[in-house]
Amino acid sequence: MPKMEPFEKYTSKYENWFKQNKYAFESELRAIEDQMVARGKGIEIGVGSGQFAAPLGIHLGIDPSKQMLKLAKQRGIDVLEGIAEKLPFSKAKFDFLLMVTTICFLDDIDRAFNEAYRILKLTGFILIGFIDKDSHLGFLYQQRKNQSLFYKIATFYSVEEVLLHLKKAGFKDFHFTQTIFRNLPEIRKTEPIKKGYREGAFVVIRASK
Repeated sequence: MPKMEPFEKYTSKYENWFKQNKYAFESELRAIEDQMVARGKGIEIGVGSGQFAAPLGIHLGIDPSKQMLKLAKQRGIDVLEGIAEKLPFSKAKFDFLLMVTTICFLDDIDRAFNEAYRILKLTGFILIGFIDKDSHLGFLYQQRKNQSLFYKIATFYSVEEVLLHLKKAGFKDFHFTQTIFRNLPEIRKTEPIKKGYREGAFVVIRASK
C-alpha cells in the first residue's frame, strides 16, 4: 500500500516547506543538477507536486497521490498516477530517471529499483536524492520521526544501504554529490555542493544501467 496519506491530507504543509526552506531547496536542486550529465527523455518517480521536476526540465512524472499530481500538472508536468514498484512503461524507454526523497516512502525498494532498471535504456542512468540517515539531519529526523506528519511513515537509509540495493538491481558506476551541511534553521544562503558523501545531509547518487 503506497505511503501517501500525509501527502493527500497535508498538501499545503508540504508546499510550505519549500517556501520556508528556500535555500535548502535550492541547494538540493543544485546538487541534482550537478549530476545530470545528459538529458534526453526523463521521468521523475515520486514526482510529488513537481517542485523538482519543473525547474529541472523533467516533463513527465508519476506519483500515487492525486492531490500532489494536481499541483505537478499545474507546474506543467505530464502526470500519471502509479507506484514505483509497478511502473506502467515498456522496457528501455527512458534515458534517465529521478527519485528525490522518494525511497524512504517506498513499500519495496528492491522492486522499485528493479523497475527503474527495466525502463531505462542501455545507456541510461538513475539519480537518487535522499537524506542520509547517518548524517546530522538524518539523526535529527529519526529522533523526531513520530512528531513529523510525513517522516513518521518513512524508512531512512544510509548511503551504503542505498548502494547495496542499487547494485542488487544491476546498477553500476556510482557518483556522489552532497549538500546541506547545517541544520535547516541555520541556512541563510545556498549551501556548497561537494563531491562524495559523509559530510552533507542531502546526498545524490548517480548510477548507470
